[in-house]
Amino acid sequence: MRFGLVLQTDPPAWSVVELMRRAEALGFDHGWTFDSCVLWQEPFVIHSQILAATERMVVGPMVTNPATRDWSVTASTFATLNEMFGDRTVCGIGRGDSALRVTGGKPNTLAVLERAVGVIRDLAEGRETEVDGTAVRLPWVRGGRLPVWIGAYGPKALDLAGRVGDGVILQLADPLLVRWMVRHVREAAEAAGRDPDAITVCAAAPAYVGADLAHAREQCRWFGGMVGNHVADLVRRYGSGSAEIPAELTDYIRGRAGYDYSHHGRAGNPSTDFVPDEIVDRFCLLGSPEVHLDKLAELRAAGVHQFAAYAMHDAVESTVEEYGRAIIPRATAPESATR
Repeated sequence: MRFGLVLQTDPPAWSVVELMRRAEALGFDHGWTFDSCVLWQEPFVIHSQILAATERMVVGPMVTNPATRDWSVTASTFATLNEMFGDRTVCGIGRGDSALRVTGGKPNTLAVLERAVGVIRDLAEGRETEVDGTAVRLPWVRGGRLPVWIGAYGPKALDLAGRVGDGVILQLADPLLVRWMVRHVREAAEAAGRDPDAITVCAAAPAYVGADLAHAREQCRWFGGMVGNHVADLVRRYGSGSAEIPAELTDYIRGRAGYDYSHHGRAGNPSTDFVPDEIVDRFCLLGSPEVHLDKLAELRAAGVHQFAAYAMHDAVESTVEEYGRAIIPRATAPESATR
């Protein structure tokens, strides 16, 4: 299993760069950031500095979307970073949430997302593609490579990831739900004539190393609220109690009254009082290094190749250090080295 670190791009930007540099030295392979240009600083500017400050770390957004940037701009940005620093980027992309909703928009359709994935990857890898009926190519790209990992929760998005994604990002760490999601992805890949083993599975969730479980829960309860935004979309699409969606994913949002994006992704978010302790425990990794290792083993058995740790709480540096000291060396496995 490989490991990623997920940060928000809060100022000062250099602190994000320095923490990613330290994370690489501690054994993290991937450096991820949120991409919501109103709520946080522009990630791709910071990505260039992370790449300059590290030697091996692969960098990308968790996740970008098809609407806030023109697809050709997104492709050119990734291709430029790869030309400068080697093929060390990955495009995490989804329908969009905070980046769109804070400015009055709404998530893209899956059809738009699928077209965007193809165009961005083709352009970034130097192939000609069609954009709104016009043939477009980035003529300066030579031998480019850009893996595209799709963020997904529901059946149709998971199927999309299986059909066209190089990877899938599952933003929770509940082994039961991860198994259900991975099964969807693999079945869709097989139906499309693809090798399901070629699709990288990344589970992303808050990680908090510490003995005070009650405090860790309060620091990470925000995550249940963030996931709840996507779950609410699923309930609207499939209906409450749908047989297509596990109740373990949907039942907990029954008390959800709304969401204030001004507290998005932050400890103490007042819009998450509906999130019970059970969900925090299931969706996150909390407790001693041994507890983390046990859950990571469950996730690996469920098909996860990378765990990306969200670090948005009051113990960021100590958790990153503990992962480097006590968790990553014991959880890293030889068979994941090619992912």
